[in-house]
Amino acid sequence: MRAILTGGGTGGHVYPALAIADKIKEMEPDSEILYIGNEMGIEKEIVPAAGYDFKTVPARWLERRKNRLDYFCQLGLTGAVTCKGTAKALAMMKRFKPDAVIGTGGFVCVPVVLAGKLYGAKTFIHEQNAFPGAANRLLSKYADRVFLGFEAAKGYFGCPDKTVNTGNPVRKDFLEITKEEARDALGISGDSFTVFSFGGSMGSETINEIAVNLIKKVNGADGYSVIAGTGAAHYDEIVKELKDAGIEPASNVDVRAYIKDMHVCMNAADVVISRAGALSVAETAVCGKAAVFVPYPEATGNHQYFNAKAVADAGGAVLAEEKDLDTERTAERIIALKDDREKLEAMSRASLSCSPAGATDKIYASIRETLSE
Repeated sequence: MRAILTGGGTGGHVYPALAIADKIKEMEPDSEILYIGNEMGIEKEIVPAAGYDFKTVPARWLERRKNRLDYFCQLGLTGAVTCKGTAKALAMMKRFKPDAVIGTGGFVCVPVVLAGKLYGAKTFIHEQNAFPGAANRLLSKYADRVFLGFEAAKGYFGCPDKTVNTGNPVRKDFLEITKEEARDALGISGDSFTVFSFGGSMGSETINEIAVNLIKKVNGADGYSVIAGTGAAHYDEIVKELKDAGIEPASNVDVRAYIKDMHVCMNAADVVISRAGALSVAETAVCGKAAVFVPYPEATGNHQYFNAKAVADAGGAVLAEEKDLDTERTAERIIALKDDREKLEAMSRASLSCSPAGATDKIYASIRETLSE
């Protein structure tokens, strides 16, 4: 198979694309893969590091403006950049000759998938969230198949015959390490009650507040471990806050600006505290971790709330909205789970039941079936 993957802007778009690429290479080792992204996105660093050929095309988001004149100016600028990106992507396709073009979200998908349609390749998109992004809603008109991370997204697409409920692809790294191996790698004792908090690359003030409260309560205490990913923008602030409180992180506390070994930290944990982006929810569930999800309240269509609700309704997570959140009380409730192993294990099983098991298998099978047609 000759396939072009595209998706960018956030890890939530890039990593599912890489998971699909890995599956194609696993099933058809002779496949040729090209990843097309945007030079402003994090994909320019992540994709080459994963071993895939990477090229860029111009792409631009559409800024929402209340002023009608400003809006039409933005629309015109975005349209011009998209046309330029489509032309460049089409030129790449004439050289690469793809069988399939697969987009996983982000504004860079628009010129690439449109170029794929113009070239005559089979086109596919994957929507990770319960509430679809604007780019995927637009591209669904031109796609041969629309893969869904959450079945609830189906109603937002006007093409039910094209949709396939696959779940969200998760990198195989998350499935290839045990809890014991992850703890050994991090130097955490096997019976330590471990909490892993992170708010993405940009961090989250609310999640960091919960982490600080946890650290204040268990720093240096036997039987507890905390891994806190603060986000680079908040790291110095959190270190200073702990220092001002007279706390020097002990060996059982690991405060980091950025989490580079997400699959290790996730598998080592008993409880995960995070936002509810589709990728975070999928990775937490596939590892079978009890969770506290704090949806980002400004997310488009409040989609993080619906992502979290899917797991919370099954009993695998606590859905904690920022407007109602008491960070100190939340920290206390998390600590209480240490002595309620029955509840913790029940949440773990419920979380795992929501996991996207076989998502990449389903996506690959549907792509192969469509190409065979």
